[in-house]
Amino acid sequence: MDEQQARQSIVEAVKFLEDKGLNHGSAGNVSLRLGDDLLITPTGGRGSTMKPEDIVRLALDGTVKGEGIASSEWRFHTGILGRRPDAHAVVHTHADCCVALSCLRKPIPAFHYMIASFGGNSVPCSKYEPFGSKALADVAVEAIEGHYACFLANHGMIVTGRSLKHAIDLTVKLETLARQYILARQAGEPVLLGDAEMAEVHRRYGTYGTTAMPQ
Repeated sequence: MDEQQARQSIVEAVKFLEDKGLNHGSAGNVSLRLGDDLLITPTGGRGSTMKPEDIVRLALDGTVKGEGIASSEWRFHTGILGRRPDAHAVVHTHADCCVALSCLRKPIPAFHYMIASFGGNSVPCSKYEPFGSKALADVAVEAIEGHYACFLANHGMIVTGRSLKHAIDLTVKLETLARQYILARQAGEPVLLGDAEMAEVHRRYGTYGTTAMPQ
């Protein structure tokens, strides 16, 4: 993917998130690794008006290459992509159910086997820090370590992925699971999967979609 294609893919991702109600207005942001740099949505960017030329190119130290003003949350994007060679995209949204759970400041436990999609037996929640701050970037990088996603306390969620498509797919999945967890809690106390049960799920995910998947 060349730079123009990468810029276009970010614009399409932002519009998708807005169309699906996972972000509203200028909330949220998206980044994509490009060689030793990254491309990120601009501050105040909206899916309805964003163009490829609006996307900002940054070095991993935050230096702008070219023109534009990056999202106010650029620090956790550069922090995650700089620390995680397996990560090639970062998506941050204010999706309703993820925000609701982030305000509880608790992880989503293994109430459903698909929690394993995010790399562990829960989706963790960071400590609270103000938006746009280095402190928020620090706690975000800490919380998402070893996982593909985390909540930001009283704020929203972050997902990272091996590609932008992977990150978007996980974003949709996380909001779905957050909604289902809230519904389960409203109906009663969910029965959680144990460590042994989740270990089997992780084993199966290792060959998911192949003929080698265990029976």
